[in-house]
Amino acid sequence: MSQSYNRGLVEDFGRWTEFSAGMWAWIFHKFTGWVLVGYLFTHIAVLSTATVGPETYTATIQGLESLFIVRVLEVGLLAVAVFHILNGTRLLLIDLGVGLDSQDKSFYASLVLTGVIAVASVPTFLAGVF
Repeated sequence: MSQSYNRGLVEDFGRWTEFSAGMWAWIFHKFTGWVLVGYLFTHIAVLSTATVGPETYTATIQGLESLFIVRVLEVGLLAVAVFHILNGTRLLLIDLGVGLDSQDKSFYASLVLTGVIAVASVPTFLAGVF
């Protein structure tokens, strides 16, 4: 028999503070996976403008690249992809039995490395927007 958790009438948001690094890694991995799947639909929509003609595709890309918000979203997309890759590699190594004792440290390391890469990419992505 499984135990049930009585949540009452109002959700107890205090329990989120009890989550361990492993739970946050799972949540972030699922979230970044869904963001990447959602991005694929946008990517396909932009690429489909090439079927109309090269001029339409070029105009679409130039129009999107001229928007500041698109450049910021590109940095976010890079951060999402980098974290998903690093966390996926971390999970693969853990499944192979490597680093079982340092799962929390490897999760935090993947977060820090993602942040460093995303921050370092900002000048590249924002070049030419202003």
